[in-house]
Amino acid sequence: MRQHFVQYLIHHKHYPKSLIKLEGGLKLHGMAKRTDIVVFNSSGEKILLVECKAPSVAITQATFDQAARYNMVHKVQLLAVSNGLQHYYCGIDFKNETYKFIEELPSYREL
Repeated sequence: MRQHFVQYLIHHKHYPKSLIKLEGGLKLHGMAKRTDIVVFNSSGEKILLVECKAPSVAITQATFDQAARYNMVHKVQLLAVSNGLQHYYCGIDFKNETYKFIEELPSYREL
């Protein structure tokens, strides 16, 4: 599933392959966790966090909560959650502590 989403990012949304990191580690409340995909911009800043689930796993509020918890560490303004069948995208406004679901993932050039 991860590799399919990476191919989508590269071939359809034009994210540079060299700026995509798979299975990065992080510490959350003292525990080791793993993010599926983190995308950086050319300045090395994180711009997209992707949480991937198996096609048999429904995308629920708990799935978004997991991505949001990881994002407390990463502080990325764009989140994506996918099970290969369903894809959800969300923009995060840390200043106003709000989020907004968006219909389509922006291309790399749009960020």
